[in-house]
Amino acid sequence: MSGGRPWGRAAAWLAVLGPFFYASYGFANAMAARRGDVPSIVFGWEHAVPFMAWTIVPYWTTNLFYAASLFLCRDRAELDTHALRLLSVQVLAVACFLAWPLAFSFVRPPVTGVLGAMFAALEGFDRPYNQAPSLHIALTVILWTLYGRHLRGAWRIALHAWFLLVCASVLTTWQHHFIDIPTGLAAGWLCVWLWPRAATPPMRAVRLAADPARWRLAALYALGAVACAALGTRGGGVWLWAWWPALSLGLVAMHYALFGAAGFQKRADGRLSLASRWLLAPYLAAAWLNSRLWTWRAPAPVHVLEGVHLGRIPSREARGHDTIVDVCAELSLPGGARAHDRIVPMLDLVAPEPDVLRAAAAAIEGARGAGAVRVCCALGYSRSALAVAAWLLLGGRAATPEAAVAIVRAARPQIVLRAAHMRALQALVAAPTAGAPLASRTPAA
Repeated sequence: MSGGRPWGRAAAWLAVLGPFFYASYGFANAMAARRGDVPSIVFGWEHAVPFMAWTIVPYWTTNLFYAASLFLCRDRAELDTHALRLLSVQVLAVACFLAWPLAFSFVRPPVTGVLGAMFAALEGFDRPYNQAPSLHIALTVILWTLYGRHLRGAWRIALHAWFLLVCASVLTTWQHHFIDIPTGLAAGWLCVWLWPRAATPPMRAVRLAADPARWRLAALYALGAVACAALGTRGGGVWLWAWWPALSLGLVAMHYALFGAAGFQKRADGRLSLASRWLLAPYLAAAWLNSRLWTWRAPAPVHVLEGVHLGRIPSREARGHDTIVDVCAELSLPGGARAHDRIVPMLDLVAPEPDVLRAAAAAIEGARGAGAVRVCCALGYSRSALAVAAWLLLGGRAATPEAAVAIVRAARPQIVLRAAHMRALQALVAAPTAGAPLASRTPAA
């Protein structure tokens, strides 16, 4: 189909998703109802949450937003991505409902009239199970990302206000306990991350790491995830929030073992996807703080050669008019990338593959036409230093990897380039494309 919205395909997706939603949701409810030991997780303060019958109206509008969303998509790619998110979150939520069902424990006051009819209709298929993660919240996340992309101005502000009300309504209708909200947010963002619109889907980037260093780091991050999960489980109460860094570290472990730099979903605009920023927020906050603590004594970039500078990832104000070549995978470039900036993401603490290193060197060479170039990573000590060394080597400015590293080290003595990095430079020289002109292979921004 070309020249118009894919109405027929949208209708076909709705014909699949609608029945699957009610059938799978009802099945999970029925299975939980057969058990006699379904627990509840309730915080003491939740007893102060008022029951507000009128909020059943925004609660119900999710159904309308759901059905209409498929017909809002402008093209087949957007539609299929959105539909796969809806399908994935349904499968994920129902699997959780079956594995560890929870029950809502408050007795809802009687409601009459139109609002009472809306509650009765809801109770017709939604018993007090299927709690965490809240499928209502997870679907709202997915719908929010779609509608937010299509609306502007006052309509966008109204959308945000309404969806905030929808999220609050899961509590004020006495339909969910609080634990269901953060778990629902995690489920929703996880499915948005699984099916990104402007990045490579993680499943397409799966490739078992061949570098033992990546497996060691994956194991360390996995251990951190397990420790946080244990703390959240054993501590209970406010310690349940430790599950957020557990999820964050678990995903980072998977990036090192399976997905590579693509798992962070750093786009050509220099920003991580919104889903990555939410899911990885605890890790990202720690990574940003770490980058500033290590470099606070020397925040300014250093000049290496021919207008090429080396430094940490700059703030929006500090980057000036320099062209940025950003090789950091895990941190967004503040203010985003401009038209002449280049993004070549690399994993931290490991040596990149020769093709990635060549792409970084080509990006540096291609950016030089716009003036001064700043090559940056989180600290400006390893990945960016390696990229500059590769540029020196492939551009004929250094005869050997050792000579290239010596030039970089003379400009910044603190650089950390170890044996694995030297092997990466040697592999780059030995690669079949080593003699190709750098400028001809400059990647697009």
